[in-house]
Amino acid sequence: MTVRLGGSGGSFLWQKPPMVFLSILCVSLGWLPLCSSASAFDLETVAEKAKKLAAEPFGGPRDPVPKWLLEINYDQWRDIRFRPDRALWRKRKLPFEVQFFHPGLYYDRAVRINVVDAAGVHPVAFSPSLFDYGKNTFASQVPQDLGFAGFRLHYPINRFDYLDEVIVFLGASYFRAVPKNLSFGISARGLAIDTAEPSGEEFPYFREFWLVRPTSRAKEMAVYALLDSPRVMGAYRFVVYPGVQTMVDVDARLFLREEVTKLGIAPLTTMFFFGENSVRTVEDYRSEVHDSDGLLLAASTGEWIWRPLDNPRRLRVSAFELPDPKGFGLLQRDRDFDHYQDLEARPEKRPSVWIEPRGEPWGKGRVELVEIPTHRDINDNIAAFWVFEDKPKPDKDVSFSYRMYWYGDDPTRPPGGRALSTRRDRGTFENAYRFVVDFGGGRLEAIPADTVLRGVVTVTSATGGSGEIVDQQVMKNPVTGSWRLTFQVRPGGSEPLELRAFLQLGQEALTETWAYQLEP
Repeated sequence: MTVRLGGSGGSFLWQKPPMVFLSILCVSLGWLPLCSSASAFDLETVAEKAKKLAAEPFGGPRDPVPKWLLEINYDQWRDIRFRPDRALWRKRKLPFEVQFFHPGLYYDRAVRINVVDAAGVHPVAFSPSLFDYGKNTFASQVPQDLGFAGFRLHYPINRFDYLDEVIVFLGASYFRAVPKNLSFGISARGLAIDTAEPSGEEFPYFREFWLVRPTSRAKEMAVYALLDSPRVMGAYRFVVYPGVQTMVDVDARLFLREEVTKLGIAPLTTMFFFGENSVRTVEDYRSEVHDSDGLLLAASTGEWIWRPLDNPRRLRVSAFELPDPKGFGLLQRDRDFDHYQDLEARPEKRPSVWIEPRGEPWGKGRVELVEIPTHRDINDNIAAFWVFEDKPKPDKDVSFSYRMYWYGDDPTRPPGGRALSTRRDRGTFENAYRFVVDFGGGRLEAIPADTVLRGVVTVTSATGGSGEIVDQQVMKNPVTGSWRLTFQVRPGGSEPLELRAFLQLGQEALTETWAYQLEP
């Protein structure tokens, strides 16, 4: 390859092999996004590696963590801090920086981390000198080649002069992100396998990452990951766009070693201890304790469905049939500090996460909501994910893409009225339960109080039985401008009841569909 480089002072010829010249040019000018062919690294690169490993037996973690590091306590692990001045790319003054986590305690796997730039792929070397061990006295015992537990990306999301944590990859296939002005809460996972199945859940983990070096003006950053588990290998590409709503584009290819009973796509994990709809069993000065308060679904028919979360007496798995879904997510809809009174955790600042399929439609399938009983607020006891109707087979790879939105509030989800709160008690009729659901948003506040709105309430059960609606009324709340639907239902037996309700003006639905499972 002969290249003529010129300027005002003339030109000269430079003969170099095409890839070598392109690599040098990309590095010197920071044109990495325009020079992807220089490193020839993409999702297909990771997918080829995943496919090859899927043909081999699962070998478990390749880089085990010493047993003594797994026996340290939480305070000891928290006292190990990465030195910010050693952050990846800090000296280059790039808009993104990377800091790393130390293995130990719960984090029993060391993951391999690489950097991809125009010159190729380079491993990031672990060294104890990258960390401040605080009051711990075991720094000299840490192996020099231990490896990292995970990493976090930093970007100036709140102030232009400070790089905040934006997204963290740490533990199994977990990751979590934050938008502007909010704090960490709900988590996502790369994949859920056999969640809530009698055989027990299998937890895949990201065993290797590739960080694509951003340009000096980048507003997004790409991360590739290799996922491993006894029955599944996977290749992932994440593109992170920090902002008021932090977006993460996810592209994945899965290769099955063996058949999986239930493959959970785009799984979300959160905590719900109690809320205004819960039957309280603990004494707590806080009136609500949760990182998320509901599941929101957008069907291809245009219907929006809101299901308040709960802390059930026993394990509960709910399925929502949603062919070609427009989206689903776990939301923290209640953002009133007075409803939490928690100055330390600040639950009103937890983000919501919305999943929106990209590319090829997902086809027939369902969203599953898993609610696990818990007696403490330190456990993530809620999970939601998509499940294909037809189980994937080991002889066919699985590909899917989606966009995640991590955000505080969005009036377009849903675009009309929404359920603001759900409350319940035993009502005024014998053997009945009373529900009080407040709806707001959309056109509701502008509708005069003397307008007649209808509450459309249905009651069914999985066994074909039903309950009896014994009282119902709709009225405008003069204090807030919202509308209140109150109804009482008397169960016909001991089986759980599925309740649904929305507000209607004439033949027009004004709100999303509120859905609830009542266990008499």
